[in-house]
This record gives sequence, C-alpha cells and structure tokens, in this order.
Amino acid sequence: MCGIVGAISNKNIVPHLIEGLSRLEYRGYDSSGIAVLRNGIERVRSVGRVSEIEAMVKDQELEGFLGIGHTRWATHGGVTELNAHPHVSEGEIAVVHNGIIENYEEKREHLKKLGYHFESQTDTEVIAHLIHYFIKHKSKTLLEAIQMLGEELRGAFAIAVISLKNPDEMICARLGCPLIIGLGDTQNFIASDISALLAVTRKVIYLEDGDIVQVKKDGIQIFDKDKKVITRKTHISEVTLSSMELGPYDHFMQKEIYEQPRALTDTIEAIIDQGHFDVSLFGQNAKDVFSKIDSILILAAGTSYYAGVTAKYWLESIAKIPTTVEISSEYRYRDSVPNANQLILTISQSGETLDTMEALKHAQSLGQHLSLAICNVQESAIVRASKLILYTRAGVEIGVASTKAFTTQLVSLFSLAVAIATFKKLITKTEEKNYLESLRHLPGSIQQALNLEPQIKEWAKLFADKHHALFLGRGIHYPIAMEGALKLKEISYIHAEAYPAGELKHGPLALVDHDMPVVVIAPNDNLLEKVKSNMQEVKARGGEIFVFADADSHFSESPGVRVIRTPRHTGVLSPIIHSIPVQLLAYHVALIKGTDVDKPRNLAKSVTVE
Repeated sequence: MCGIVGAISNKNIVPHLIEGLSRLEYRGYDSSGIAVLRNGIERVRSVGRVSEIEAMVKDQELEGFLGIGHTRWATHGGVTELNAHPHVSEGEIAVVHNGIIENYEEKREHLKKLGYHFESQTDTEVIAHLIHYFIKHKSKTLLEAIQMLGEELRGAFAIAVISLKNPDEMICARLGCPLIIGLGDTQNFIASDISALLAVTRKVIYLEDGDIVQVKKDGIQIFDKDKKVITRKTHISEVTLSSMELGPYDHFMQKEIYEQPRALTDTIEAIIDQGHFDVSLFGQNAKDVFSKIDSILILAAGTSYYAGVTAKYWLESIAKIPTTVEISSEYRYRDSVPNANQLILTISQSGETLDTMEALKHAQSLGQHLSLAICNVQESAIVRASKLILYTRAGVEIGVASTKAFTTQLVSLFSLAVAIATFKKLITKTEEKNYLESLRHLPGSIQQALNLEPQIKEWAKLFADKHHALFLGRGIHYPIAMEGALKLKEISYIHAEAYPAGELKHGPLALVDHDMPVVVIAPNDNLLEKVKSNMQEVKARGGEIFVFADADSHFSESPGVRVIRTPRHTGVLSPIIHSIPVQLLAYHVALIKGTDVDKPRNLAKSVTVE
C-alpha cells in the first residue's frame, strides 16, 4: 500500500508523477518516491509528504519520458527512506507495489543465496530481484518475467515495473489490488486510483484480477492469467477534479460532512425515482435472486461493518429475513455452514477493500453465488464480482474517516429492506408510501442536525484533554454509538469504546469516573426509558454524561448531564440523523488537539492488504 502512478510519453512525465502522487495523498501514507529512466534509473525517495519529493525533484532537475511513483503505507518494515518505493534491483529494474506478498521471507532467503543484496525490510524488494533473476538467468523478457510472478508469489498485489533495458515500455500487473490504465494520445498512464489520472485523462480501463499490461506510448496490450491477449472495456470517468478540491472548507472531512444532504438527495432520488421501492434497482436479475434467498450474510469492514449492523435491524424488522453480520477479515478464516440460498451482501466505499473482496470470494467458493454489493465506486473489484449492485452516489470521498459514504450506505441498506418487503408483499402500499416520505424528508433533517455544530464545538472543548471516552446506545442506535467511538479514535487519537447501554452494568461501569466522558445516543423511541435508567447508573458513579437526544425526548440538563437536541424523532431513519452529531464531535475534538484530520496517523483510505 498505498498509491501507484506511472506514465510513458513523448514529454517529461515527472510533473505528472508528482501531481498524481499529490492526488493520492488522501489515501494515507508515510513516505513516497519516484523513479524515471534517464541516465540509468534515477530515483528520489523521502519519508513524509509528497511536497518533499517535489522539492527534491526541482533541486535535481529530474526529467524523464518513462517513470513510476508511489506513496507507501508501511506494512513490512518501518517508515524509512530505505523502505520507501520504488525498489530497484541491480540498477536495472524498478518496481512499485501495493499489497502484501505472503511468502516473501522464503523468497528473500532464496534470492540471498543467489547473491542478491537487500537494502530494505520490505516484501516489495523480493519482486524486483525476482524479475531481474528471471531476465538474467532464465532468459525471459520483461513481460515474461512478470508473467512468472504469479507462479512464485502468494498474496495480493498491483505492480508497475520499468527496466533500464526496456526504455519503450512499462509492464503492470494486477492480482487482488486495484490498478487502472489511463489512455492518452501518444502517451499512456497507470494508477491505483482514478484521482491520479484526472489531470491528464478521463478515458480509463479498469484491470481485472490476473491482468498483465504492456504499456507503450502508442498503445497498450493486455494479457490474461493464461497469457492470452484480451481487451477490456474503456470507460469515460464521470469523476471531476473540482469534486476533489477543498473549496471553502478547511478539511475534506468537514466538506464531506456538509455534503451529506446533497449526497443523500442524490442517492434517494436514484432509489425512489419511480415513486416506489422496486427490487429492479439492484439489477436485472434481482427478482430471480430475491425469490430464492432465505437469509442474508453481510460482510464488511470498519465503518461499513457498522452500516451492516444497523441494516440487520431493518432487514429483520421490515423484510422479516434472518440476517447475520460478519467482519470480513474474520469470516473466511473460520468454518462456516454454507447456504446456497443465502444472499451475500458486501458493503464497501471503495469496492476494493481486500478483506471484503476475499471474504466474498470465499463465500462463492463455498457455493454461495447470490451476491449484492453496496458500493460507491463503479467498476470496482467487488462490484464486478457481484450479481447485483446498488451504487451509493456519495461522490468522491477523500477524508480517511468515512462520513457521507456511511450515511448513503445506510440509505441504500434501508431501501434494500423495504424493497425486499415490498417484493414479498410483507408491507402495505400505505406503509411503503410512508417509508418513501421518510426518505424524502431525510436530507432536510440532516441539515437540521448540521445546524447543531456550534453547540457541539463547545462540547469538544471538554473532550480534548481526555484519554478515554465511552459511547452508549440501545437497539438500532447501538451501531451509531460504535461509529461515534470509531470516529473519535480515528482522528483525535482518544481511546473510545461503544457498548449497548444495557450491558454497562456487566463490566464497563467499572471504568466510569469524572475523567471518562460518556456519550449517549438517546432517541425518542421505545427504549428511551431504558436508556435513561442506564444514564442514572453512570451519574451515580460520578460520570459526566453528554446526551444526543431528540427534540421531543423530554430531557433536561442537570449537574453532570449535558444535552444537545437533534431534530424531532424521525422513526425508522433515526440512526442516520444521529450519525451527524457524532461525526461533528470527532471532527471538532481533532481540531482542538491539532491532529491531521484528513490523514490520521497509521491509517489509509483504501485498505488493500489483509
């Protein structure tokens, strides 16, 4: 991990490499570098921001017509210049790599015995030396050497390779990690993310697993895993550079929090355009799929997992369908009981989350082929591997801490529950109409929740010097408490946990004192009185309570209890409304603490390693 760019042209490509790396900064990284062919392979690497690489390039007046670049998020080896990409073998082969090579230690020892010297602790350097070995000792071309990697390496990777002896081509390969080709006139580009290509082209090809590409100035040639020449569909990207600019905002997270009314409107309009919930929204074969399913298994990671946990309540209460939610990285490493009539529902902002992709593959290997993807990125890996699809229409999300992707996922999952219920005739026309009206009013309620920001900023001052926080919720709002705790720890680095409020007395209550703020999600639903009782348990132990309560919840402030009133209770969609204040709280606490809001330490936006 975490970002790849590359280019071949009749013009100097170094400015594009720098621009592309800058566009990939949002994904999270700790070091960066570029390599170009000029007088040999010339390489610049640095720990820190891409701006440091840019300054070094200017000082060295680095130029070239063929080159690759990388932003690294450390997996193997510490954050050092020696571990930064690109990695070079014998001064002849340069490689950038996303992913993880699982058997790198074995290959590393073998290559050492063959006389190769390793300067880094990374798994990537193994790739560079293997390619060099295949060329020098097995008489392979650069293309053939890279085609041999699949037989030697275990794991997931996307790579781009240049060779001193092949100045007219770049070879790229995709196995498990995203890679995109950008097409130009007498120049071509590669990247791991569309954002790195928009300044030069919107004409792109999304590679599939096993693809290897020979990239030249005047064209490309794609080979499948059987080494046969194939074609892949060319797309015109709808993403614009302006959507990736900050505009009047201070941070992308702030921008994306405030884009939620628009993002939700776009998602809702696409769903209810016909004035009712229709399963055809999910694909042409949706009726056939939904007529077969007897249960749902949701696979997701991080924030998307919490969206799945929320969806379980809707799917079981509205669609009356048994639903299980599993963390993607855990699911495929345990024995499970496959069910051919179970819908495998994956949720991923990027559609490239490796844990979730591999979990989907595992389910399919067990004979579970009924699949649906809730995703924000067209033509992503998870989308291509799924029978049915619903795009969330959140637009580009840059901030590492997900905001608008989460709430649009919730809208999509709610709509899935109602669509299934409608398809199975479990709800009346009047009930369906009421659900439609609830969705139509949702963006306005979100805007009202955003108007609470001044009050939340005052609360943030009381959190900034704390080291721990506890978030409580009950029922369908418990996942929102989990999401609130995740947001706070992600960007402010305050340790935070979430618990079902009723579980407090079974252990977590021992942690409560005046130094641990307790955030309570308290909507005006049938569990409100239970939540109030749980709050008394906290108050009796000297805990300081911060309550997000609906306007009609009849809460009053008292010593040790602070209350912010969200809009009136919105019924079944209440979890989406309550997502907004916990996002704002995390954002403003992070501002006070001075952390890097958009690029929190140790984290990456698109997680393409297990």
